[in-house]
Amino acid sequence: MRINSKLLLAAAMLPLLFTATAKAELNVFACEAEYGALAKTLAPSANVYSATTAMQDPHQVQARPSLIAKMRQADLVVCAGADLEIGWLPMLQMKASNPKVKSTDKGLFFASEHVETLDKLTKVDRSMGDVHAKGNPHLHLDPDRMLTVAQALAAKMSELDPQNSGEYQQSLADFSQRWQAKIPQWQEQAKGLVGKKVIAYHSSFRYLFNWTGIEQVADLEPKPGLAPTSGHLASLLTRAEQGDVMAVIVSSYQDDRGAKWLGERANLPVVRLPMSVGGNEQSTDLFSLFDSLFALLNGVK
Repeated sequence: MRINSKLLLAAAMLPLLFTATAKAELNVFACEAEYGALAKTLAPSANVYSATTAMQDPHQVQARPSLIAKMRQADLVVCAGADLEIGWLPMLQMKASNPKVKSTDKGLFFASEHVETLDKLTKVDRSMGDVHAKGNPHLHLDPDRMLTVAQALAAKMSELDPQNSGEYQQSLADFSQRWQAKIPQWQEQAKGLVGKKVIAYHSSFRYLFNWTGIEQVADLEPKPGLAPTSGHLASLLTRAEQGDVMAVIVSSYQDDRGAKWLGERANLPVVRLPMSVGGNEQSTDLFSLFDSLFALLNGVK
C-alpha cells in the first residue's frame, strides 16, 4: 500500500496550523494612551497601537495616512467615546474601510457606553463651546469606573477572539486583584484633598476631582475649548483673591501661559498633572498614573 507523502505532510501540519490560529495576535487600535495601556494589560500578546499620547489633545487629531493604515489592520478599536473623538474617528473609519471596526456590534468599543458618565446635557449648541451631550468623556480618571471598563473590554476581546478568551480573563483577574488592592491606598491619599478648591482648564479632571472630593471653582477657559482671554483671567484673579484656592491645574498637553499668569499674580502654585499614561516620567502605566496624580496633588504647599 502506497502512502501519499503529501497527505502525510498535510496531516503533520494540522496541529501547527491549529496552534498558529489559537495564538493569533489581536490587532488593537486605541484612540487614547490610557486605553492602549489597558488593552495591553488585558491582552499582553496583542499588537496595540495608540493613536494619541498624553501630550496631545484627544479632541483634535489629524486623520493621517499612518493612522488610516493602522485602523485598516485593526480587529478592535478602543476609544473613550461620548463624542470625544467625533472630530476625527468617523473620518478614519471611512478612509480605512475596515468593516470589522465600524460599529460597536463588531470591533468598536466605547468605554463611555459601559459606565455612567458625569455632566450629561439634554441640549447642546455651538454657543456653549466644546461640550459633550453624552457626558464628560475623561472617565479614565475614576478608578472605579476604569475597573468596570476593564471588565467590559475583556469581555469584548473574548467575544472577538474566543480561542484566547482564557488569556483575557486571566489577565483581567490579575489586573482586578492589583487594582482593587490599590484603590484603598488612593482613597487614603485622597482624604487630605476633600474640600480643596482649584482652578483648572476645561473639565479634564472632572472624574478625578469628583472621586477625591476636590472642587473646581472656576475654569481657565471662558468657554470649553476657547483660550483664556485677558478679561476672563482678570475675573479669575478676583476669584482667587478670596484666598481659598489651593492651586491652578493644567494637564500634560494644555498650554500653561494663562495658568502661569494667574498663578504669579494670585501667588498660587501651578500644577501640571499627567492626563494619561506617559503624561510625565512617573506615569508608565495605569497604576503609576494614579500614584503620580495623588503625589502631585498632595505635594501642593
